[in-house]
Amino acid sequence: MEKTSVHEKPTVVVIMVPFPAQGHLNQLLHLSRLISDHAVPVHYVGSATHNRQAKIRVQGWNPETISTIHFHDLPLPPFSTPPPNPNSPIKFPDHLQPTFDATAHLRKPLADLFKTLCTASQRVAIIHDSLMSFAAQESDNYTNAEAFAFHSVSAYAYLSFEWEALGGHSDKHLKVSDLPPLSSEGCFSNRFMEFMARQLPMMASCTGHIYNTCRTLEGDYLNILAHENVWAIGPMNPIVLGYGDSDSHARHTCLEWLDKQPEKSALYISFGTNTAISDEQITELATGLERSGQRFIWVVREADRGDIFSQVESEMKGSEVDEEYEKKIRGRGVIVRDWAPQLEILAHPSTGGFLSHCGWNSCIESMSMGVPIAAWPMHSDQPRNAMLVTDVLRIGVTVREWIRREEIVSAADVEGSVRKLMVSEEGKNVGRRAEELGVGIREAWLDGGCSHAELHSFIAHISRAV
Repeated sequence: MEKTSVHEKPTVVVIMVPFPAQGHLNQLLHLSRLISDHAVPVHYVGSATHNRQAKIRVQGWNPETISTIHFHDLPLPPFSTPPPNPNSPIKFPDHLQPTFDATAHLRKPLADLFKTLCTASQRVAIIHDSLMSFAAQESDNYTNAEAFAFHSVSAYAYLSFEWEALGGHSDKHLKVSDLPPLSSEGCFSNRFMEFMARQLPMMASCTGHIYNTCRTLEGDYLNILAHENVWAIGPMNPIVLGYGDSDSHARHTCLEWLDKQPEKSALYISFGTNTAISDEQITELATGLERSGQRFIWVVREADRGDIFSQVESEMKGSEVDEEYEKKIRGRGVIVRDWAPQLEILAHPSTGGFLSHCGWNSCIESMSMGVPIAAWPMHSDQPRNAMLVTDVLRIGVTVREWIRREEIVSAADVEGSVRKLMVSEEGKNVGRRAEELGVGIREAWLDGGCSHAELHSFIAHISRAV
């Protein structure tokens, strides 16, 4: 564990407690940068494996250049890291549950660090993922500490889940109920539902809530949450790339390919880090992309295991994404089998669309860059994010309705969705709205913008006199 040397008590220090899944690790590491920019020391805690994962995959800036971010590798007993099951009817990554369950072992070393920092600091703010709510209870033991829950989902998704849990009878969710009802059936495994249920009572210790969104994007839904002491500090990802010394890193070859393509002509395809897709579906997707006639970059890789350093990337043998397929699409399509620089791809002027699973991290990155989305949700909050994208914001098109989630999406449907987004009149209107929204989201971080103001408000809150 990294030692902290303190000669005089800092006014405030922050402890970040992320959940060990890529979209969660990433968002809280981005928030660490934003808070560190205000000269507030941040202590990012987790297992050595997941801290390493967070650092090597960060995009747009280099965490090694931020001296006020301190990484603490907390001990974690060995845990099982089974492979994903691409043929499961429920796409939730149940193979990661042993990793999620193992996080309970972080509580004791976290408590020890918390005690040290509370003694050495005037105030300690603990920002924990809502799925790591045991961390909030530690704040009850100290008068100079308080806890804040970080929600890695959209405000709309949060309210939608709550509205469903209340049986659709809450008046404060009228803006949610205006949309078609959406059930949580098929979104989670039973084991994960039980895991989430255990978090709720522990969140009672929280004094506030943080979302990776902004009022430009979800102002109506954030206003509904206003009584809960909410800060909307998003997008947390960099909106101007090349931050720190990231320019020193070698540029990915797919970006060199994008440099040669016409503006807004290429579709980016990625289903995130923990979605496993069957060979049959990959074949249909590959065929549909080829038939669409559109340029594309497609990330084809195995879903993450609990320890990404113990796995071998899948080459998808037996599917249509083989060397023969790559020959057929050469010049018009690029297959990426390793870690893709998603932020840089979305920010590139030649990228005109994103075929996405609609994880919130991917959604807000795409929105912040003004890129429209072809929505193909797989699990968790993704169906609700897809509805926000297509029905509320109208910056995307639907690839598959959630009610048809157990069906294989045919090559014809893939082709139709891709062409609708990229070359139809409807797609052009969707693209214009996405571009306009992107401008508004980026303006939220200008001096006086809503996200800029909310970050300053949060810093002032945690820095107030003890």
